[in-house]
Amino acid sequence: MTVTYTSRVATARFGGFSQLLLLWRGSIYKLLYRELLLFLAAYLGLSLAYRFLLSEAQKRLFEKLVLYCDKSANLIPVSFVLGFYVALVLERWWGQFRSVPAPDGLMLAVAGNVHGADARGRIMRRTLMRYGSLAALLVLRAVSTAVYKRFPTTDHLVEAGFLTREERRRLEGLRSPYNKFWVPCAWFGALAGQARREGRVRDDCALKLLMEELNRFRGHCSLLFHYDWISVPLVYTQVVTIAVYTFFVTCLIGRQFLDPAQGYAGHELDLGVPVFTLLQFFFYVGWLKVAEQLINPFGEDDDDFETNTLIDRNFQVSMLAVDELYGEVPALERDRYWDAASPQAPYTAAAAPLRQPAFRGSAFDVALAKEEMQFQPLEDIGETLGDALEPPPRPPPGTFTRRFSLLRRKNSAGSEGGFGPEPPPGAPPAPAAPGDGDSLGGDTAVLLGDAPGGGSGPHDRWLLHPSVDDVV
Repeated sequence: MTVTYTSRVATARFGGFSQLLLLWRGSIYKLLYRELLLFLAAYLGLSLAYRFLLSEAQKRLFEKLVLYCDKSANLIPVSFVLGFYVALVLERWWGQFRSVPAPDGLMLAVAGNVHGADARGRIMRRTLMRYGSLAALLVLRAVSTAVYKRFPTTDHLVEAGFLTREERRRLEGLRSPYNKFWVPCAWFGALAGQARREGRVRDDCALKLLMEELNRFRGHCSLLFHYDWISVPLVYTQVVTIAVYTFFVTCLIGRQFLDPAQGYAGHELDLGVPVFTLLQFFFYVGWLKVAEQLINPFGEDDDDFETNTLIDRNFQVSMLAVDELYGEVPALERDRYWDAASPQAPYTAAAAPLRQPAFRGSAFDVALAKEEMQFQPLEDIGETLGDALEPPPRPPPGTFTRRFSLLRRKNSAGSEGGFGPEPPPGAPPAPAAPGDGDSLGGDTAVLLGDAPGGGSGPHDRWLLHPSVDDVV
């Protein structure tokens, strides 16, 4: 069901995508032509009624309605809500494809770690892979309508060879209302443990590898089932659908061509058919149709996943890997480049023009003059290098102390509520009152080393070279 066009666009050229526009299967035309014809028919019906059926008074009233709808259509945020919705659906679609369980890793682990060329070893390997295929089939049967139509009951699974009658009895005997795709995984684990006890799985590391691959396979089955269970919130889908259809119902009236004789702004030309409105409908409703097709890729649309083909491929490949290919190694022989020091694969005449030189790095294209590639003596560049690495000079001792002293003198000139008169030249400065509002105060003086009683405080030491005794 998947429409593959990869080979048509393998090489970019002029109008490369234009050759895809005429494809019908899986195309937007096939999805949209009914809605487009319905919109065009409704538009032309209103246009004919306006031109030939309405009276002059009714025409004036209809023209006012057209102008109002044309102005109001721009209030609907169609592109905003539709763009986010399609991006969300596309991301979900790709996640569902990545969650489809593939048995390749599991079959390689079984073929390489469950040993025995006898009938017992062969039946163990085949049964292990049949359990894996059965688990994937039970999930796909629950989420895909195409798979369910192929295997509608467990009797069909028995007849197809995925399930034995004893296994069906045990599966249906489990009293659980939930999907039972996990049951074959439990059987797989029990049978792998039995193979370990029999020595067909030779060590615990091999058994661990088998269980890790089984858990990875089961995780894909569970994720796929939960994608089917948890959908995009219904309210989001409803909002987007209502926004798109409301917008075009409004455009159905608002984009009508009016009589140019009435002199309405923007209605100087009467084309009869709204070409650009039809293009807008094609793009927006087509965008919505894309989301409608991608939101569940397990249906029967042209671009839905080919789940039945996946079942056939996975079942056949897994059985071949663990049975017919078990222990089959081609005879070892020297390859044709055995004596070649630098082996190179040949090119055909068609592929020879595509051969390119090896990429060694973008810096290899840098061109330097011959004199710029000469090494310079270290004596010529050592002085400059030493100047660049020399640390900045340290301030002389006592710099911070002098700054605090200047600050202390400045503040001591003030008084509470304002500045006092300046002392006459040569007079000693007036002593600051302890706790003065504009002065540093007694506590600050102690901090700066001017405590009553004279003497210098410890700031001369801890400002520049603090010691353990000076650290608070």
